[in-house]
Amino acid sequence: MSDERESSPTPSERARKDAEDRKREEEEQATLPYKWTQTLEEADITVPIPGNLKARDLVVELKKTHIKVGIKGQEPIIDGDFPHPIQTDDSTWLLSTKADGSKEIAINLAKARGSYWWAHIVTSAPKIDITKIQPENSKLSELDGETRGMVEKMMYDQEMKRQGKPTSDEQKKDEILKKFMAQHPEMDFSQAKMA
Repeated sequence: MSDERESSPTPSERARKDAEDRKREEEEQATLPYKWTQTLEEADITVPIPGNLKARDLVVELKKTHIKVGIKGQEPIIDGDFPHPIQTDDSTWLLSTKADGSKEIAINLAKARGSYWWAHIVTSAPKIDITKIQPENSKLSELDGETRGMVEKMMYDQEMKRQGKPTSDEQKKDEILKKFMAQHPEMDFSQAKMA
């Protein structure tokens, strides 16, 4: 009888494996002829190209489920299927010149409604582990006053509901009713119902 036990990895083993996976992912991504980033709503790709090229020298095709990017007369730099569809009307590209005189094709892909994290730009490229993505939280302090107020109110109301307490709107209605009742002591509010 063998003594092989299924044991879950210790936190340090898991951390070491995560670090190895992250290093392998970074190395795989570094070999790609482009760089890319994403949010839930969009993906951005930058493709470095020689500084002497103009937009007319390029091939950039953005279709609902396919992308092709390259220099006319040469093998495409990117040519493959997206992992999920894009909104072609809201996706754009431009040729930009960097400070050092080199150029790059900057592509912004509007992901189709439904918002997914993508494991790769094209299905033939190495995948990243999307379970390890940690989106940047926007800070309340970075929001404009009106949006910040709305978000804070929503957070407050959500917490009040969680605690089974009245939301800010319910509290406001209650205060208005109490004020009205105080101003009109001659009225009988015993049968009043709140809508």
